[in-house]
Amino acid sequence: MSWDPDKYEAWFDTPEGRYALDREIMLLQDVLAGWPRRKRKILEIGCGTGLFLETLYQMGLDVTGMDRSPEMIKAARQRFGNRAELNVGNGEHMPYSENEFDYALLWSVLEFAAEPEAMLAEAARVAEKGLLVGFLNKNSLYYFLNIRGTESSMASAHWFTWCEMQDLIHKATGFRPTLARSVLAGPMKTWKSTGLANLANGHLLPPALGAFVAVRVDFTNMKPLTPLFAWKSEPEMG
Repeated sequence: MSWDPDKYEAWFDTPEGRYALDREIMLLQDVLAGWPRRKRKILEIGCGTGLFLETLYQMGLDVTGMDRSPEMIKAARQRFGNRAELNVGNGEHMPYSENEFDYALLWSVLEFAAEPEAMLAEAARVAEKGLLVGFLNKNSLYYFLNIRGTESSMASAHWFTWCEMQDLIHKATGFRPTLARSVLAGPMKTWKSTGLANLANGHLLPPALGAFVAVRVDFTNMKPLTPLFAWKSEPEMG
């Protein structure tokens, strides 16, 4: 799927888009808060125009971004200048070495990946300490009332349920989620910063409820030595 950087940014300039972005940033900050950040390196796979890289940078991380779209990387470079390393590349087959980064982030990118399991496995290969995964929840009111049955690019994405994502993460990495939360429980017309709508959408919720879910996966002790999609037994842990 090809994304236009201007159209991508324009969505976040709408009232609903700005509200959703603020909630996602709040969610990202929450799930990342338990990790050390000073002098730690994080790779965002599918970084787009760098909106969330900016949040990671402000939280004290050394940031690298990769996206398959040259147009997106060009826009990200305009935003970041020399504050981040930004590269065009395929998230299913990355040029980075094993454990090159402390962490990796996949934020609303697995829905659009040709091989989401391979992308997760690659992220686990290059990240030594853990992953953050953000995804669109198929069991949300937003999906049922705003997306399902439409002809939009979002409708053609592969939306995941919370159960499906847990299974995918475990199959691809050998680890289970450490922490998961969600935001945006209501349909898009309720994405407002005032009144009862904000009570429903403006707080962190259990992962099965909101339109957008964030998952933290901590790698403890030792990592699986063989990709689980090629080796079906449980990895030995130290």
